[in-house]
Amino acid sequence: MDTNTKLVISILCTSFFTFQLLFHFVSYWLSAKISPGFNSLSFKKKIEWNSRVASTCHSLVAVSFGLYLFFFDEATIIDRLWGDPSLVKMNIAIASGYLISDLLILILYWKMIGDKFYIIHHCVSLYAYYLILKEGVLAYIGNFRLLAELSSPFVNQRWFFEALKYPKFSKANIINGILMTVVFFIARIAPIPPFYGFIYSVYGTEPFIRLGCLIQSSWIATCVVLDMMNVMWMIKITRGCIKVLSLIGQEEAKNSLQNGKLD
Repeated sequence: MDTNTKLVISILCTSFFTFQLLFHFVSYWLSAKISPGFNSLSFKKKIEWNSRVASTCHSLVAVSFGLYLFFFDEATIIDRLWGDPSLVKMNIAIASGYLISDLLILILYWKMIGDKFYIIHHCVSLYAYYLILKEGVLAYIGNFRLLAELSSPFVNQRWFFEALKYPKFSKANIINGILMTVVFFIARIAPIPPFYGFIYSVYGTEPFIRLGCLIQSSWIATCVVLDMMNVMWMIKITRGCIKVLSLIGQEEAKNSLQNGKLD
């Protein structure tokens, strides 16, 4: 086992135990300090709360590191299929550690927070990351896909507001809902056409052929599965956003009418 492989395994294991620690201990203590409403939540909601705290922390780390690599990692920018994956592997290892940790939590607390789509998402992502870490190819693609996590903090914040019983029409809730919809679209939906356009542009080239049938098919299949789920979630988020905005419009019209009558 070479030094680079040992480093990746160390980072993955450290990531796993860090997120387990965050879920089981740190989030309980920190959430109670920051949000007084946390202590009044049911055990079930506390479990999901802690899971989402870990998700948000992972997103902030993965996206921050990922954006740096996206703009400045020359090796993978120059050669998007075969570029040196050393730095990207670190980010993928962090993400893999988190996914394994969250997968374990989902299984342990299945009756409370289990979700089949999350299981599919995590397993498909882990398979793709495993190929990148093992074969050392498609590092740029793996890092690019990881940037989709930019939307997770807004999705989690929406749940936090709901758990704390914030009014749906509160300013904070409305602003976060609009940002969640916009960022989800920018991070997960807008990149779909250029991404598959890139696959089409390299299909049949010598670097693509060198990947071999397994990696080629795995690359396309995993991305298709993840993007199908992203589109499904985008539709749900958009419907929710439109519903809230339409209700706000109806409420404002009602208030205007009432004020007119009073005048």
